[in-house]
Amino acid sequence: MSQPHSSSDSTPRDPVPPRIRPGGFRELGPVGWAVNRLGARVTGSRDVHLFATLGHARRLFPAWLAYSGMMMPFGVLDRRTTELVILRVAHLRGSVYERAHHERIGARVGLDDDEIARTLQDPATAGWTDRLEAVLCSVDELVRTKDIADDTWAALAAHLTESELVGFVQLVAQYDGLATSLHTLRIQPDQPR
Repeated sequence: MSQPHSSSDSTPRDPVPPRIRPGGFRELGPVGWAVNRLGARVTGSRDVHLFATLGHARRLFPAWLAYSGMMMPFGVLDRRTTELVILRVAHLRGSVYERAHHERIGARVGLDDDEIARTLQDPATAGWTDRLEAVLCSVDELVRTKDIADDTWAALAAHLTESELVGFVQLVAQYDGLATSLHTLRIQPDQPR
């Protein structure tokens, strides 16, 4: 994880120690511990630091996990669009942890290296389809201003249904908030097995 810095500065800095150490069975309880172990197996890591940290809040963790799962992978946007949105949020927020996880997940759902790399560029000039340009420009505006202007919303609404529009706003808010948690708690990148 990087040192505290502004969301517009995505340059990684020297790692800092986590504010909450990832927990084991005693700290996480059976649900948090089991989710962390399963996540570690799926991701090929020793520990999923996100789960092992957020799991300290035992009563909140299962509800957060269910909500997060409804955003990704079971959200209303298609999987490729969902991953492009998350990658763009991670870039804008300078979230190394979020970015690394979703580069791998994005590749698994069919994003190629060029598409993943283009999420680092200004979406208005990165050569996306009209639909993805509208989506990713809306991500930028929502993350930066916490709102979407009427003209940007109209461009987005030309490509998404009402259900997708609601899901889009919730997805961006979820991953923007997750980037805040990752940063504030100084959650460290996971280590491969």
